[in-house]
Amino acid sequence: MEVAVTPGWRSSRLLPDNPRWMKPAKTTSTGLWPEDEELLMISLSRYRYQWTHNIRGDLLSGLVVALALIPEAIAFSIIAGVDPKVGLYASFSIAVITAITGGRPGMISAATAATAVLMVTLVKDHGLQYLLAATVLAGLLQIGAGLLRLGYVMRFVSKSVMTGFVNALAILIFIAQLPELDPSRVPVLTYALVAAGLAIIYLFPRITRAIPSPLVTIIVLTILTVVTGWDVRTVGDMGALPDTLPVFLIPNIPLTLETLTIIFPYSLAVAVVGLLESLMTQQIVDDLTDTSSNRNQECIGQGIANTATGFIGGMAGCAMIGQSIINVKSGGRGRLSSFVAGVFLLIMVVALGDIVAIIPMAALVSIMIMVSIGTFSWSSIRNLREHPKSSSIVMLATVFFVVYTHNLAIGVLVGVLLSGIFFAGKIAQLFRVRSEITPDGTHRTYHVEGQLFFASSEDFMRAFDFKEAPEKVTINLSRAHIWDISSVAALDMAVLKFRREGAEIELIGLNKASETIVDRLAIHDKPGAMDQLMGH
Repeated sequence: MEVAVTPGWRSSRLLPDNPRWMKPAKTTSTGLWPEDEELLMISLSRYRYQWTHNIRGDLLSGLVVALALIPEAIAFSIIAGVDPKVGLYASFSIAVITAITGGRPGMISAATAATAVLMVTLVKDHGLQYLLAATVLAGLLQIGAGLLRLGYVMRFVSKSVMTGFVNALAILIFIAQLPELDPSRVPVLTYALVAAGLAIIYLFPRITRAIPSPLVTIIVLTILTVVTGWDVRTVGDMGALPDTLPVFLIPNIPLTLETLTIIFPYSLAVAVVGLLESLMTQQIVDDLTDTSSNRNQECIGQGIANTATGFIGGMAGCAMIGQSIINVKSGGRGRLSSFVAGVFLLIMVVALGDIVAIIPMAALVSIMIMVSIGTFSWSSIRNLREHPKSSSIVMLATVFFVVYTHNLAIGVLVGVLLSGIFFAGKIAQLFRVRSEITPDGTHRTYHVEGQLFFASSEDFMRAFDFKEAPEKVTINLSRAHIWDISSVAALDMAVLKFRREGAEIELIGLNKASETIVDRLAIHDKPGAMDQLMGH
């Protein structure tokens, strides 16, 4: 069957597994489809530009991010049940390596809570060395995902899921600050310092944007607490900072199949959750900066970073939406910002550890509250009444499950599944069958219109009057498309039921893709088909 192609649309065979079916023919400046261009290696001039086009902004934003990474890296180490240096080394390594090998300039990757919580049981049952081995394996799995070009799965994440993901992360970021605002743990003075920090963050840009306001907040509050001698919680209270550089080491574990069976489930979970959070953060940074990036390259970059990190005593990590937003809002745009954040982090904790240790936690809490406020999509609350109910339900379900489980993968999976269910329901409603019969009542023609798949197959069967039994029945499928085995089974059932009633049945108008799947899966023309029907 010939398929008419309207101007501006790319010709394609209408195969069910063809993702370009009826897709606008958008091409890039190279003349390639965007997903095809992703398969090309980035040019040297483009790569150089990503390092050098925003040096001043990247240096300043990298410093801010490095300071904000320290308490989080320590906290995530505590979550995983390991020494603080494990998280700090990981944050250094992952930030630097993803800057070099990643696919999204300006995005910050480091040790994260999302991956740390997955390692708790492994560390408790088997110790640090198994965590390091699991980190290496998780990295290899992520590299494999990138080479298999699995980054395309992000196209199945709807806007509602993305909004829910962002809102849930904003809530989790704020919740993570509550221990530092607990009246039983901190003095009342802390609240005043946090308020002062927020005032600086939001008011200082009115004076000048030459220096990032979060960096000014850290400097001002640190000087204030040191000069006045106020007794408040500092970064040093979070745990001991490392005083040596990381060294290369091979995890001390037995290289046996038993070891693999122990670490593989953890590695797979870390790889999936890490890529999921990284790719969604990548999409958010794309939107914030109005630029595009390479998802498959980011998968590979994350994998290389985690693999290398496991060999220097660090835990697995991924992209961090909070730190990435801090970086972007502080002026970071290029690869240099992530590289500088990692290098500054290592320098500060090793060489300037005594100075970093006196930074008040109130300064960092105020920065993270700013990130939480800036991350949350406040318009989504207003849109609850305006958007379709299905979209709002998907968004709210994603928020609920992410916050409730503290597992991004579960929340996003629920959102994607709900999106798929609602979408299938909407497409099924666009399906209809109309019929006409000849004046003599001997020949009825059914005209099927729309997408015939599992959600519409029941409506398809209800449209036929099998007891009428004219001499001949024609099912015209020229305006329909058959997608799956459920629709083929429904077609088989209709044909066989009409034959059972003594009618001659004819199928016409199948397009090439529908004809292919029917020829492969249908049984109505095979010997014993009627017996199979009666067997049901």
